[in-house]
Order: sequence, then structure tokens, then C-alpha cells
Amino acid sequence: MEPGLASRVARSAAQPLSGCLSRHSLSPWLKIQNHIYPMPSLCHKVPSTGKCHASMTTSYMETSDVTDLDWENLGFGLIETDFMYVAKCGTDGIFSKGEVLPFGPIALSPSAGVLNYGQGLFEGLKAYRKTDGSILLFRPEENAIRMLSGAERMCMPAPTVEQFVDAVKQTVLANKRWVPPTGKGSLYIRPLLIGSGAVLGLAPAPEYSFIIFVSPVGNYFKEGLSPINLIVEDKFHRASPGGTGGVKTIGNYASVLKAQKIAKGKGYSDVLYLDAVHDKYLEEVSSCNIFVVKDNVISTPAIKGTILPGITRKSIIEVAQSKGFKMS
Repeated sequence: MEPGLASRVARSAAQPLSGCLSRHSLSPWLKIQNHIYPMPSLCHKVPSTGKCHASMTTSYMETSDVTDLDWENLGFGLIETDFMYVAKCGTDGIFSKGEVLPFGPIALSPSAGVLNYGQGLFEGLKAYRKTDGSILLFRPEENAIRMLSGAERMCMPAPTVEQFVDAVKQTVLANKRWVPPTGKGSLYIRPLLIGSGAVLGLAPAPEYSFIIFVSPVGNYFKEGLSPINLIVEDKFHRASPGGTGGVKTIGNYASVLKAQKIAKGKGYSDVLYLDAVHDKYLEEVSSCNIFVVKDNVISTPAIKGTILPGITRKSIIEVAQSKGFKMS
């Protein structure tokens, strides 16, 4: 792939995360200037699934600008930050007004749908700090659309694109002192949609929680930007046709842990899975999509229900095509 292509994807698709409208010295609350900038996506064409309606909130708790952290040695592990976002949706399908709360444990019934039947989804995106101190998000509307699609598959209501993006902005701004300096990492953002209501028989949960927490991170793989070693897995499969491989449901990831543990025990970075029908076609890695580059042709497995439609994948395809690469 052309050098710098991925970085140009980030620069071309990132949207500014605006600061405050006003600052009052006597108040700990700030207002978010909630701009949503136009991006090449389908966010305005995708209707909300189910009966879910969003209630928007526009305030967040102010924190200091800098935290004391070893930015030079960030790995990809949880570092607890200051705040998280929580909104709930009951049997009426309407999400409550979200709140930014201190980060900490949440209360769940032992019979919650997510604990008993795995009714849950998650997303992953990042915030980056520019050299001027401003903060950028990378295509958050795309994550919102993917959560809507996944929620439909898992029989769950979901926040609208607007509420999702607004909630992400609130959470990042509330934790802005944890956004690493430019070039030292990023603030990983983890939105969760879970069946938090109590059930006993197999059925959709009566209540759902939309939660966002964040953590400063470095590179996902310890090799950083150096090449990683993958092992082709021919015994275990990540997904099969008709299943849930095409949505970001929590159960998809627990099933890869054994194969991943075996691979890492042999010195590999991760596992490259084959299709479950023919057991010979490349599909994806445990935690990311894959591209094969030869001359001016970039090939990647097609989205047919077993592969997660990655947002980085989509972005690379769009930029590669605009730069004259042939996509297969």
C-alpha cells in the first residue's frame, strides 16, 4: 500500500470535537458546541431500528487539562479515567436522557439478558489530540450506524446516530485530560449496548443500557507499526454463514480466545481465520480486517455476513480508490 495512505485516511475523515460555548468560573459545568460535520457516510439515510427515541444532553463535568501519566509507554490496556456515560431504555423503547457519571461499577441483576444470553454489542473508536490541543474523532457516525445494524440483528433498541455521536463527544470532553499528546497514543472509546433487564426464559431483555467509557491507549499490537506474525487457523472458525459474524456482538470475541491463546503461545501475534464452508478462503483476523496488496491491486474479503464491516476497512477502500488503486 502507498506509504502514508492510512494516515491520510485519518486526516481526511476525522471531525473536530468542539470545546465549550461558554465558561463560567462559578460553575463546574460546560456546554458542548454540538456540531456534526458532513462526512461521506449513509448516516442520514439509515432509519433508527425499533421504537427507540433519543433524548439529547449537552453538558459535561469539567476536568483539568493534563493528567500525570507515562505517555511514552502506553500499551493497550485499561487505565481508569474520570467519567462514563450512561443512558437506559425501558419497555417503551425510549432511551432516557443520558448522564455523565463518575467511572465505576454498574449494578446488574444476575438474570440480566447480557449475562445469561449474551444480548450485547460494543463499538470501538478513538479520539486524537492535534498539535494545537484540539481533539478529533474518527468517523463516529459510522460506528453509530454499525451499532444500529447490530442492534436490529440482536433484537435490541439502539440510540440514534445523533445521540450516539453526542454521547461520545460528552464522554471524551469529560475525560479530555486523558487524551494523549500528539503522537503518543489515542483515547480509546468503548460504547456498549447491553440487555440489562432481568429475564429467565430465552427472550429479549425488558431494559437496555447504553454505556460509554474511555481509556488512553498506545498501539494494539506490541510490535507497534512493525510487521506482525499471523498464523492461519484451520481448526477453529470465527463465524459461519447465517450467524452473527457481521455484527459486533460480544459473543463473537469470546469464541476466538482459545485459538488466540494457542497462537500467542507459539509466538504469533494473532490468528487469521478461514471461511467455515470451504476452509480455504481468507476471512479476517481476531480483531481486524485484512488486505492483500500486490502491485496496484488491493484485495480484501467481501462483506457477506461473516465478516465485520470495519470502518477503517471502509475508509481505506474509499481513499485507495480515490488514489487510483484497484480494489478487489
